[in-house]
Amino acid sequence: MKNKILFVVTSHSDLGTTGKKTGYFLSEVTHPWSVLETEYDIDVVSPKGGRPPVTGFDLNDPINRKFWDNPDWQDKMSDTLTPEQVNPANYVAIFYAGGHGAMWDFPDNKELQKIASAIYENGGYVAAVCHGPAGIINIPLSNGKLLINGKKFDCFTNAEEEANGTAKIVPFMLQTALEDHGGIFNGAAMWADHVVVDGRLLTGQNPMSALSLGKVLLEQLKAANL
Repeated sequence: MKNKILFVVTSHSDLGTTGKKTGYFLSEVTHPWSVLETEYDIDVVSPKGGRPPVTGFDLNDPINRKFWDNPDWQDKMSDTLTPEQVNPANYVAIFYAGGHGAMWDFPDNKELQKIASAIYENGGYVAAVCHGPAGIINIPLSNGKLLINGKKFDCFTNAEEEANGTAKIVPFMLQTALEDHGGIFNGAAMWADHVVVDGRLLTGQNPMSALSLGKVLLEQLKAANL
């Protein structure tokens, strides 16, 4: 049997008070999944379980189209696990996908934090892309520190949030929050494909970084014989 990776997607569908919708960003799931599935089985969890809302719905992207048209993938995505259904001991890595919804329901979800902490302290990897690092702001470790404290990271940057027109819509600025919790920002130019590795914490800057993050995570896991 293959080892397993746990993907985390948002359950939050409202883009603040704009009346617009959000969710998980489709390519931030499909692109890394496309490389990781070659060696690992993948499960999906969301804060509320069930079918999560989706954004970034671009079916001209051939990887998105391949997954969207796959009934097995659709079955998995239509019935995501709840945190209570997850046994962290079953996973060698946890991967937080982005999409603006993550800004609302990732940071304070203690059940997801416990899962990530257990995977990490069992020698596993934590990866997050774009707004997915909202899930790593408050992950506690058994030494009393936060996982992000003293670690280099990247995420959807303050500059990208401003340029995207969402800086006044999101509940907080992700880069700033991670820095305020002890993280060491290591971002690149806006919209760059950029991945940062600090030990077993891997982060990607934006949707353009999702495939690269999946590839780096695959390399790291194989090198660690996980």
